[in-house]
Amino acid sequence: MTRYLLAIICLGLFLCTSCVPQKDLIYLQDKGNSNQVIPSLVEQQKPYRVQINDILNIRIKVLNQENATIFNPTGEGSLDASSQERAYFDGFTVDLRGNIRVPQLGEFLVLNSTIEEIEAVLKKQLLEKEFTEFAQIFVTVKLAGLRYTTLGEIGTTGSQVIFQERATILEAIANAGDIPVEGNKREVRILRQNPHGQEIHRLDLTDIKVMESPYYYIQPNDVIIVDPLVQKSLGTGTNGLQTFTAILSVVTVITSTILLIDRL
Repeated sequence: MTRYLLAIICLGLFLCTSCVPQKDLIYLQDKGNSNQVIPSLVEQQKPYRVQINDILNIRIKVLNQENATIFNPTGEGSLDASSQERAYFDGFTVDLRGNIRVPQLGEFLVLNSTIEEIEAVLKKQLLEKEFTEFAQIFVTVKLAGLRYTTLGEIGTTGSQVIFQERATILEAIANAGDIPVEGNKREVRILRQNPHGQEIHRLDLTDIKVMESPYYYIQPNDVIIVDPLVQKSLGTGTNGLQTFTAILSVVTVITSTILLIDRL
């Protein structure tokens, strides 16, 4: 009888510890004083500097727009092309040397430059080679969407695009289908490239303080990696019902084994 009681206690403890606790499921928890006012987000983000493989969307407008036709994409092509495919073919990709090639103007070194700096250089070159000040040149340069990659325990893995200038890590994850129950929200890794190489940063998405992190906003070419929780590795289930079902199978086998041994 003592053996059965001990087995039941051990299984009960295992059942309690094998489920995913609620605190591992909720985003942006206030882990300090429960009466603490959530601080407003004060963003101090440095201007993004263009990297290799970025795609730039360049538009040039002048008083007589027909004179700028050669600089702007016509939008022709397959009607079935996706937004990503159109951006790839119509945009200006930064090559391995950090350059882009603009019709009539040639190559420009844009690596590590900000969007504003690129706009200023293009406008200066256009005034010197193609137009006069009376043309009233207006140049806009934008990234052709925020491109990033998701891996691991997340709704959709692979290359993702958000067509806006800035996005938070939460927006990026939501765009990829969210993190399932089996994913570890406490240690989401971001692989980010910069002029000096690549770095890995870890974010705890269950803590509201993540909003104060300089990596709360993603950058182009980021890789977001979500590891599975240990509960998935053990195969015990993510909630009480799943865990109970898994343990019930084990208990049935153990009980049958004990009964067979007692008969011997």
